Amino acid sequence: MINNERELLDKIDETLKNIKEKNALTHCITNSVTINDCANAILAIGGSPFMAEDAEELEEVVTIADVIVINIGKLSKEQINSMNISAEVANKTNTPIVLDPVGVGVTNLRNETTLNLIKNYKMAAIRGNISEIKAIAKLIGVIDENNAAKGVDVNIDDIITEENLSANGEIIKELANKLGTTILASGPIDILSDGETTIAIDNGDDMMPLITGSGCMLSSIVGSCIGGSNPLEGTLVAILAMNIAGEKAREKVETNNEGTGSFRTYLIDYLYKTNSETLINESNIRIL
Repeated sequence: MINNERELLDKIDETLKNIKEKNALTHCITNSVTINDCANAILAIGGSPFMAEDAEELEEVVTIADVIVINIGKLSKEQINSMNISAEVANKTNTPIVLDPVGVGVTNLRNETTLNLIKNYKMAAIRGNISEIKAIAKLIGVIDENNAAKGVDVNIDDIITEENLSANGEIIKELANKLGTTILASGPIDILSDGETTIAIDNGDDMMPLITGSGCMLSSIVGSCIGGSNPLEGTLVAILAMNIAGEKAREKVETNNEGTGSFRTYLIDYLYKTNSETLINESNIRIL
């Protein structure tokens, strides 16, 4: 268990070096809407993307991969089958799995797919917005009620604020502990917990939700960072890198009087320029 923010910051330099040296082969089963952005984000943070879905090659792919990222953003029967094959092989080979439960709580198919994955396979990390995380918490009985998500977006009543930060932190900690995994709930304030240490991250920018794929990119780089590190420290570096890149991209578009298209490009640019000094000096984190 990590007891204070200084302990976390002291680990960032070594963690980021390990991530870039490992160049983790990151096998993603993701959605076609964001697949190019995910691949570029992985490359920018120092990983190596591999996008495979055909059942005939999955066992071979998972066997050589350093980490698996499963994103349920655009489901099909074939893709669900591929997710199960990959997860089964990954658990046999002790390959970490990152789950992005996009839209869970909205449809029965997404609920059933998510429940099947978390009940039958070991997840190294789960990354979603707070509505998605609360939907999982309700499905497995950690909480009684949750607000319905607005498609793939967070419900306005769930948005993490200073007023509800402590209560949401307790939910995420309990869920992480029950599932034996690391959970990242992203929002205006992000919450990260492995069931022992719970961290609030107050970095990022409100332009990030205005581009398609920012959440999918985050889950993908969480995968690469875990593949080169461990779930808690790897996920912390991933969320800091993404959020601080978002802050810098916003500054750039404001200076140049540009919009969301340029913001998307600059976000990748600043992910590529991520270094430990920036993460340490510009992070805004606290132990809950």
